[in-house]
Amino acid sequence: MLTANEFEILVCLEREKRSLTQREIVRLTNLSLGNVNKAIGQLEEKGYVKDSLITDLGLEQLEPYRVKRAIFLAAGFGSRMVPITLNTPKPLVLVNGKRIIETTLDALMKVGIKEIYIVTGYLSDQFELLLKKYPTITFVYNPKYNEANNIASAYLVKDKLSKAYMLESDLYLNNDIIIRKYEYRSNYLGMKVDRTDDWCVETKKGIITNEKLGGINCYQMAGIAYYDEEAGEKLKTDIEDVYNMPGGKEAFAEQVAMLYRKQNYQIHIRECKPGDIIEIDTFNELKKIDKTYDV
Repeated sequence: MLTANEFEILVCLEREKRSLTQREIVRLTNLSLGNVNKAIGQLEEKGYVKDSLITDLGLEQLEPYRVKRAIFLAAGFGSRMVPITLNTPKPLVLVNGKRIIETTLDALMKVGIKEIYIVTGYLSDQFELLLKKYPTITFVYNPKYNEANNIASAYLVKDKLSKAYMLESDLYLNNDIIIRKYEYRSNYLGMKVDRTDDWCVETKKGIITNEKLGGINCYQMAGIAYYDEEAGEKLKTDIEDVYNMPGGKEAFAEQVAMLYRKQNYQIHIRECKPGDIIEIDTFNELKKIDKTYDV
């Protein structure tokens, strides 16, 4: 089994497909130079890296960590984006000539993740236009999109969450390398902030300990979770239990593992940078990003 540092270096080398100096690896992985130096030595000794390139044996070591599928929760109305969402689901809104959800779909295609589920609700028929460009999408309709939170969407695909990304569908990706072909363990994407009024998580030694609205010295949530095989199996039961408990239908899908049943999981934080993902929450924010709406 690979260590976390060995994994990150192999993923970096596989993605870049070229010889990298240790300082380049430090920049691309955010690992310290000391950790990179030590892990490179271990990888070379095992035959996973040679001449600063990943070997065929190294590629074999990554296979158990390959992401199998991606699931988008896309059933909501997007009320804060009115008037643009009166006739168009928020994920399908054009931003600088590209639909919001396509920024993530393109990133998934780039790393070979083709098993994709989109849970729809509001104006669900409109999503079918995506099939022309992304024919491997499977749509799942959520009839309760207007009476429950997005846990109702997760409930419908709870058997698909093993080795899977679960994504909000209104994320505008500026940096597609945050979608990866391989993931080491269950994690949630977040941006380190000094203060936020938005949803955020607290961590201890890199593991998420709490989710809350607003915080100091925390990670602002970025809307992308990954569940490994063990977590995915547990979620089959835990999503159903939370969904059916009093008030459970008001829960957010990711809160099952990070709040309501957090004792059953170790969800690690995976840090991204401000600007890697843009959440366009309001019509005014949309106008700032795409000037064609500012008329």
